[in-house]
Formats: sequence, structure tokens, C-alpha cells
Amino acid sequence: MSTFFIAGTDTGVGKTHATCALLHALRATGLNACGMKPVASGCVETAEGLRNDDALALQAASSAPMPYEWINPLALRDPLSPHLAAAHEGVEIRLAPLSEAFGRLIDIHDAVLVEGVGGWLVPLSRGLMASDIARQWQLPVILVVGMRLGCLNHALLSARAIATDGCRLVGWIGNRIDPAMAAVDENLATLRQLLPAPCLGVLPYGTPPQLAAAQLDLSAILE
Repeated sequence: MSTFFIAGTDTGVGKTHATCALLHALRATGLNACGMKPVASGCVETAEGLRNDDALALQAASSAPMPYEWINPLALRDPLSPHLAAAHEGVEIRLAPLSEAFGRLIDIHDAVLVEGVGGWLVPLSRGLMASDIARQWQLPVILVVGMRLGCLNHALLSARAIATDGCRLVGWIGNRIDPAMAAVDENLATLRQLLPAPCLGVLPYGTPPQLAAAQLDLSAILE
């Protein structure tokens, strides 16, 4: 069983894009793989209920269609930090319903990728952080680093927080979100030197996940 928590250095660094690329790469090895977005804010009302674009992308990139409620058990309307979006709806985010959906997915898949929300320390409710999902479910962490100015500080702080919380960083992915970023190669070299986990690959700007998957080397996490 290969389960991983996909964390990001910040909001908007391409966690979903990287997770979808990872799903395609895992499927290419013959694994039955599925993505999960336990908590999603910024959902829209549809005929089927609230839906989130990131969760739908994970559902589409998975090996087989799973019920949306398993992929995204908690969908919130407002595009805010989850604890605020939940408060606006009179909802308290609890881990138990999320764990129940996660259990259904791991029962029928070789690999499940659990995408976080925002960065590592986003609050979900009083006393519950996004990082608690990885910690409580004992998931090794893959960090998505959005390649833009400031990424070194964000990546190193995230890696330190992951370790402080008792979680294991097993790899990181560079995601080219700023095509005009200066000194990309030098920044990547610095990250390779300073981050305490191997680089699984660098995703080119504007490349669809199914093609970007070819840039990933999963040998370090599938040994």
C-alpha cells in the first residue's frame, strides 16, 4: 500500500497539478491509484451538489471513477481558509468523517494520494490543522514547491514544520508556476542541497499532468 500526503509550500503552488501528475505516474507502474481531497473550500453548486475543481481533477486522474463524496467528503462554498468557510456554514470540521472516506479508498486501491489544503499549517477548526490529517493517518509527505521568488524560504520552513510535527518528508516536487522566474536552475540546486529529501522531479510550466508525469522519478518512494 502506497499512501502519501501531498503538501504545498503555500496556496496556489500547484498541489493538484502535481498530485494528478503523480497519479498518472503511479498508474503507469501498474498501480491502482486514487486521489483524495479531504477538505475543499471554494466549491460551486451543481445538480449533483457542491463540487470543487481540484477534487474533480483528482477524480478524473484516478484509475477508476470513485464517488465524489469519497474523494472530497467535506465541500465548502466560500473560497476561504477552511476554518472560516466552515464557520460561515455553521459546520465544524472533524477528522472522523474524513477518516471514514479515506478508509474506503485504501481498501480498494494500491495507492492513495491525499492532497492537503493551502500550506502545512492551515487551520481546519479549533485544535485541528491541515497537518493533523497527515499526522493522524501516519502518512509520509511529498512537498510541492512552487518555483517562484521566495520558494527557498517557504520550502525550508515547510520541511522544518513537517519534521517538528513528527511526519516524514520522503520527497519533493518542483513545480514551474512562474515561467519568468530568474535563476531557476540555481534555486533548484539550492533546494536539492538543503531539503532533507530527494527531488522526485520538476514539472514544466503549462504541461498537462498526464504528460508532466514523465518528469517524475518515483523510485525513491516506491522502494
